[in-house]
Amino acid sequence: MASFLAAHSQHPNPAEAAGEVLGDLGESMDGPADLAVVFTAGSHADALADTAAALTRLLGIGTVLGISASGIIGGAEEIEEGPGLSVWLGRTGEVRPVRMEAIGSGHTILGLPDQIARGSIVVLFVDPFSFPVELLLDALAEDAPGVHVVGGVASSARAPGGNTLLLNDAVHQDGAIGVVLAPGVATPLVSQGCRPIGQPWVVTDGSGQMINALGGEPALQRVDAMVAGLPQEDRALAAKGLHIGIVVNEQTERFERGDFLIRGLLGGDRSSGAIAVGDRIDVGQVIQFHVRDAVSASDDLRYQLGATSRDPVEAALIFTCNGRGTNLFSAPSHDAWSVYEMFPGVASAGMFCAGELGPVGGRNSLHGFTATMLLF
Repeated sequence: MASFLAAHSQHPNPAEAAGEVLGDLGESMDGPADLAVVFTAGSHADALADTAAALTRLLGIGTVLGISASGIIGGAEEIEEGPGLSVWLGRTGEVRPVRMEAIGSGHTILGLPDQIARGSIVVLFVDPFSFPVELLLDALAEDAPGVHVVGGVASSARAPGGNTLLLNDAVHQDGAIGVVLAPGVATPLVSQGCRPIGQPWVVTDGSGQMINALGGEPALQRVDAMVAGLPQEDRALAAKGLHIGIVVNEQTERFERGDFLIRGLLGGDRSSGAIAVGDRIDVGQVIQFHVRDAVSASDDLRYQLGATSRDPVEAALIFTCNGRGTNLFSAPSHDAWSVYEMFPGVASAGMFCAGELGPVGGRNSLHGFTATMLLF
């Protein structure tokens, strides 16, 4: 077989959908794959274990990783509503399964992988109600520097216990699951979909998530002056929501795409002039305000895809925010089609996420309104 295969189905009956997908994959497969990744939406989440068992029994898959989501991606198609099943197979080399749980009110993680080689890839699926993923990312940054974490947060449920995670034959409704892949197997990509406005500022006063002053002036005063000087189109975007770009490498003389970690501007306090940001900010850091719209998001994704160092690209795992899709773009299947258009014939699958995981400037982070990918 090819090194990578993918197939998907929208059949409402889980057994019929699994039969369609397994049939498509079986026709092209002449040997076992090392890894299968299964994305389910709607009623197919309840049959995730059966689908995984069939993959192992009929196709001889070494490791199966699965998750339930609000919508799935298969090939060039994004299925945002209704039932769906998407399966991706890859000959990736060694696969190391990982299962993690949080205990002690989420302050301790059990199952944290150790001795991960620099440059390794961790494909990670997370339940948002029971697992402190940012605590994990901090721990990996300290214990396993240089490791890339890419994946998504389960999005099929709005309450604890409603999401489904599967690792081989074990089904979980909490915690996190994943696999560790060897260095060089895949290239991570993160498209945050924003563009900078105004100018960069140094944080001169603040702590935690509060920025009190930028460049020696009250932060909110800087925001007001910047917005007042914007073109009308950008003022309209700023009125819908501003974002903060935190510079990840302050040694750079000129900040461009990929130099910012995007976080939301949560609000401001007129009495103090402070603003609140969706991340911890330290004095001395450099920030720049950003706006997001469909054009900026589309341009950034195409730029990132064009800049990938992996050529040719044979396969992709795609993790896109459930705030993208037709919630952001005028046409359906924007992110999936962009990948397929750039790399025709790519074996791709993925999901709509309640949070996306990927590295920016060497720092693994949890994102929102972002498309993150692994390109093989």
